[in-house]
Amino acid sequence: MKHFAILKKVSILFLFIISFSTFSQENNTDLQLLIGEWKLDMSPQDKTDSNFAMMRIDKINSKTVHGTFYREGVKIQEGRINTQLDVVYVSLISGDNSGSYNTSFYYKNGKLYGSTHAVDRGFLAVWIAEKTK
Repeated sequence: MKHFAILKKVSILFLFIISFSTFSQENNTDLQLLIGEWKLDMSPQDKTDSNFAMMRIDKINSKTVHGTFYREGVKIQEGRINTQLDVVYVSLISGDNSGSYNTSFYYKNGKLYGSTHAVDRGFLAVWIAEKTK
């Protein structure tokens, strides 16, 4: 009977250690897969339209994204990364002569799925991007 009580305590301790280590593990998501050039299909719901934009992610520092969005010369501002639930989420601000763009997207199976809100132009674009380089 005493052996059973010891075994029970060891088993509970073992389960506690395994549970704790699972929650304390760092996310091993490879953020470097975002670096490169991406072609954004700005109208995925209408395949007759060929409205495309570009994004180039040059570097990632900690949880910050640097590069250009929409077209060459439009710098990414306030680019942030979140990797909760083992999914890579990114949010950024960009802008050109027509105003500000608030963009967010997530990475899944080699593609980016996102939306861009053109604040001053009054529209929300939903897009899918594929890496070109």
